[in-house]
Amino acid sequence: MKDAQMRATINQKLVETGERERLKELLRTRLIECGWRDQLKAQCKEIVQNKGLEHITVDDLVAEITPKGRALVPDNVKKELLQRIRTFLAQQSSI
Repeated sequence: MKDAQMRATINQKLVETGERERLKELLRTRLIECGWRDQLKAQCKEIVQNKGLEHITVDDLVAEITPKGRALVPDNVKKELLQRIRTFLAQQSSI
């Protein structure tokens, strides 16, 4: 329970300060730069071709591609984002 409360507090601070949007934009940029977006796009096309457009829904595609997408995020991108969050939290004395 305390963990969930802490996450909610951190998320609230990220939203209030606009840092969440900046982090999302950084993530979006880094994923495009490393080719992650193109890899995922190619995998989506392959899944649709294999199953047939009329036999797959957007929800099915999302359910199938999400684990692959998470696994394909490069470690250096994860580390950079985590470091930015830690720096932000260190600057917030009220959390």
